Amino acid sequence: MSRPLLQVRGLRTVFDTRAGRVCAVDGVDVTVEPGECLGVVGESGSGKSVTFASVMGLIRPPGRIEAGEILFDGVDLRQLSRRQMQAVRGRDIAMTMQDALTALNPALTVGTQIAEMLEAHDDELPRGGPARARAIRARAVEMLGLVGIPSPDDRLKQYPHEFSGGMRQRIMIAIALASKPRLLIADEPTTALDVTIQAQVLELIDDIRARLGMSVVLITHDLGVVAQHCDRVIVMYAGQVVEEGPTAAVIGSPRHPYTRGLLASIPRPALRGQPIRPIEGQVPELIDLPPQCRFHARCPEAGPDCLRPIEMRRVGPGRQVRCIRTPAEAGP
Repeated sequence: MSRPLLQVRGLRTVFDTRAGRVCAVDGVDVTVEPGECLGVVGESGSGKSVTFASVMGLIRPPGRIEAGEILFDGVDLRQLSRRQMQAVRGRDIAMTMQDALTALNPALTVGTQIAEMLEAHDDELPRGGPARARAIRARAVEMLGLVGIPSPDDRLKQYPHEFSGGMRQRIMIAIALASKPRLLIADEPTTALDVTIQAQVLELIDDIRARLGMSVVLITHDLGVVAQHCDRVIVMYAGQVVEEGPTAAVIGSPRHPYTRGLLASIPRPALRGQPIRPIEGQVPELIDLPPQCRFHARCPEAGPDCLRPIEMRRVGPGRQVRCIRTPAEAGP
């Protein structure tokens, strides 16, 4: 059995603020296998983006990683120097941000931005002179073509504002893929796009994953997207993982009340005619949380025995849940 491409163990990321210590990620474990697509789902404030910003080494003061291991192909990224981590970031692991318009540099052409990524991370390019420039241009054209930009050779000279929202998202993916990373982290890649363009962008990620054989982490608030595109899913709430398992099993038979709430709050053809039921309340503030189930205040199944720390428990093959209402799987 091959080892995981990415393995996060006991990750805790905190932010020291005037209001107190915010524990944005608290004891999170994540595994990504070679070639798989992992969905990470949860409301805003659940810790999804901070978890993978931690993986990328992008946490800056007042934030810090307080505990945990981040193993990429067996190497603990937390033990690398800043220069070594910069080499990993982009070359081996790439991340696309939520808003392509703000993530792309408005003062540089699309071709220049792809070229910068290649200059920093592609060791296979010719060392210098016209041959290097030609190779970089050819790769930039190849990347734009790969993500479905029409007339890529002509559009290298254009700036981000000259593209539509969907095309900018494709360009950001092209930049992320320029160095052919082994893991792509796509953070809400369809934010602010209409439904048709959303589907095109997600299908593009599926296609590229298959063609390049890379792994993908798809961060989203939409379980419907996860159901269509991911092999496994982890559900996060208030900085913790509350459910994990194969996508079909989690969507078909959710074990945590929060997961059930997320599914009930989205329209589904199978439930035509039934009202959409939003989850009442809000994600709690992550400052000095009491030692109890963090979903307790919003949970329709909560009882007095939930007012204590709840650990993840195994509830089936490859499945875990942080809830005492779900019986644990019997041991061998």
